[in-house]
This record gives sequence, structure tokens and C-alpha cells, in this order.
Amino acid sequence: MLRIIQLTPGTGNYYCGSCLRDNALARALLKRGHDVLMVPLYLPIVTDEPSASADVPIFLNGISVYLEQNLPFLRRMPEVLNRTLRAPGLLRLAARLAGLTTAKGLGQSAVSMLQGENGRQAGEMERLVEWLRTQPPPDVLCLSNSLLGGLTRRLKEQFRAPVVCTLQGEDSFLDSLPEPYRRQTWKLLAQRCAESDHFIAVSRYFGDAMRARLGLAAERVTVVPPGIAAAEFAPAAAAPAPPAIGYLARMHHAKGLGTLVEAFIQLKQGGRFPALRLRVAGAQTGTDERYVRLLQQKLAKHGALAQAEFLPNLDRRAKQEFLRSLTVFSVPATYGEAFGVYVLEAMASGVPVVQPRHGAFPELLEQTGGGILCEPGNPVALAAGLQELLLDPDRARRLGAAGCAVVRERYSVDAMARQVEEVLERVVQNARARAESPRPVTNDHPSPVALLGLRRASQ
Repeated sequence: MLRIIQLTPGTGNYYCGSCLRDNALARALLKRGHDVLMVPLYLPIVTDEPSASADVPIFLNGISVYLEQNLPFLRRMPEVLNRTLRAPGLLRLAARLAGLTTAKGLGQSAVSMLQGENGRQAGEMERLVEWLRTQPPPDVLCLSNSLLGGLTRRLKEQFRAPVVCTLQGEDSFLDSLPEPYRRQTWKLLAQRCAESDHFIAVSRYFGDAMRARLGLAAERVTVVPPGIAAAEFAPAAAAPAPPAIGYLARMHHAKGLGTLVEAFIQLKQGGRFPALRLRVAGAQTGTDERYVRLLQQKLAKHGALAQAEFLPNLDRRAKQEFLRSLTVFSVPATYGEAFGVYVLEAMASGVPVVQPRHGAFPELLEQTGGGILCEPGNPVALAAGLQELLLDPDRARRLGAAGCAVVRERYSVDAMARQVEEVLERVVQNARARAESPRPVTNDHPSPVALLGLRRASQ
């Protein structure tokens, strides 16, 4: 049995693929007999299953992080004030106001967080460490993504345990930052990642991409794809009538919703699918509402709004029913998606997919056979791919059945947990072997920094 501490940032008010993956993994590792403590960071974790972090305080809470970044006199904030600011209800309210944060502000905060013990949120990091010291000592600490790398040095110093970091989509955030913060964060990230013991990438594509950008050796990265509770998703008993194109992801331009809307309009204007519907579901934050309104106006302009539905923030049961109502599925993300759990969920529901030929999608469709690829960022190419499956129901059914079978076999939560367990056990064994191996005798005296670390560890 391993004692595992999992640190996961929350979103506060919408479902996030990384949160869902981490929560499902923590629950599955618990079932496998491990002692798992999942600690939420920044904002409350929103899941569509029972939470693995119930009753655990939120650390590095988003309000305190923001205040300490911008108001120096609050960097030694009294604990009573910090406790008030990390109340889940207040943090959910802050999450709804996240659009007030500027790109420059996000860049400054990202740099500071990666600076770790030298950053402006060092006090928040110490609150986390002090609370973790009240818990049973961990065998291994797991970071949800590499943007938490600023914690690594301090965690290893305090707990003398290895740190394993998941790579799951950090690049799109960092690349969106304005200069000079984009360059600074990538440089800091490479430095911090050198301190982690191992990495778990959610796809071969993303593992290779981050290895190249961060200078990681191949043996330090293991690919473990996300898993879903595939048995909870079931294909429809009969083909939907009328046919429907579906989308299930955040309602955001980066996920390609605008490309899908344009493809739908083209299909409607072609006249071959007069009853065709567009069904859009997924997370919608306050900052996404204006974007959705603009898309609805475009649909109305072309006489297609009456056949389009927008269903934000569905719960788990509603999501399962939504997927069964679809003929074909597409989330034509505009960037190189690290994975895309929504593709697994569609396939588990027996729905064939049409995805852009970039990111992890070629890898995923090669392994599952559950759909077809099209040129990225091209509404005409997407419309052609969707039409291809709409006009050939037999092929669409075959693709849907193939994807469903492979997802159930290879992409279950249990399969993910089993593979992660193997990685963690190997990392822990290697760390223990290094700790037990004899060290050469030298005349060097320990540095003041090392002495400080030893003193803290003994307290």
C-alpha cells in the first residue's frame, strides 16, 4: 500500500477534464487499497462523481494568491483572514468573476507561482506544507500538472518523498500568455521540472511535445491515458431521429465550437439534411456567455437557430442521456489537445467522432478506430467529414461500435489506475533504493540551505 498525496487545482464552478481525471484516479486508487489524500488548490474541485477531496481545506486559494500577488502588505496574511478567504462559497463567487483577471495579471501570477519559495505566494505554500505535516507522511506526492512545479522543491525538502507530475495540457495556457511572461514561464517550468522524479503524460503526442519543450529525457516520462467509467455510458437502442451532431466540451472558441457552428450552417444550406440538429453541451463560464450569444446570432442569421440547442453544465446523468441522443460527435479544437476525455465518452456511448488531424486525436483514433479525421480549423473539411458519416449510417454504426469496444477494454478508470499504480510503485522503489545506497565520504560541509532543510525536517 502506498500513501499518496494528490494536489489538484479546482475550477470553482465548471467541470474540467483534468479535475475529472484526477478525481476518478484518486477514487480508483483508494479502491485498490492505497491511502490517497486529494488536496484541492486555488478553487473548489467540481466533479460529476463523488469527490475524493471532501472535507479537505482548499490551499493556495485563488483570492489569497491574487491579493498576495498585487498587495505586498498581505503577503504575511493572518491565518484567520486566510481561513475566511478560502471558504468554498466565496471562492466559487470569485471563479465567476475570473474574467476580471487580465492577461498581464495571469502572466505575473504564473511566474510567481513557478518561483515557488521565492515567489510572492511563498506564505501560501508554507500554509499547505504545515497542514500536510499534520497528516501521515506520504510515500509519493502527485502534482496534477507541471504548473504546480513551484511546489516541488519545498515538498521534497520537507517530506523526503518523490514527486510525480502529470502532463495534461499546460502548453495552451502558457502559450496564451503575453510576453515577457510566456518566455519566463517556459524557462522557469523547465528548471522546476528538473526537480520532479517522474512524469505521467496523458498521450504519446503530449509526452513527446513536453519532452521537447522542457528538455526531459525519454525515460522520465510514462504515457498513461485517462480512463472513464465506460460501463456507465451505453449506446442508444436505436439511431436518433432526426439526426443530430453533438459537441461536449467547454463552450469556448479554443475548443472549435465556432468551427462546428459554421460546418453545421453549411450542412443545412446544402439541403441534404433538412431535419439535422446541432446539440451543444458542456461547461459555460461567465466569460463564455458572450461568445455563445454571438454564435447563436450567426445561426439565427442563417436560419439555423431553431435546430440548435445549447445545454450548459450538464450533470453526469444528463450528459449520458445527451450522448445517446447523437448521431455523430465533434469537438474540433483549434489547438493541439493533450487528450480529450470527451472523445472517450462519445465513443463509450457508441457515437462515431469527426476530429481534427492534430494533437492527440490521430493517436486516439488510430488506437480505437472510432471515427475519422479532417483538416484542422477548416469548417468545409469538417462539414465534409460529418456529411460522410451522416450519409452512410452503416459505416457510422461500425465506427461507433469499434470505438465503444476499445474504450471499454483499454480506457477504463481501472486500467488507468493500474498503470499509474505501477509507475508510482516503481518511482517509490527507486527513491528508497537511492536513499539506502551508501554515499561516498567527503570533507565537504553542508550548505546553510541544506542545514535549514534538515532542521525543518526534524521539527
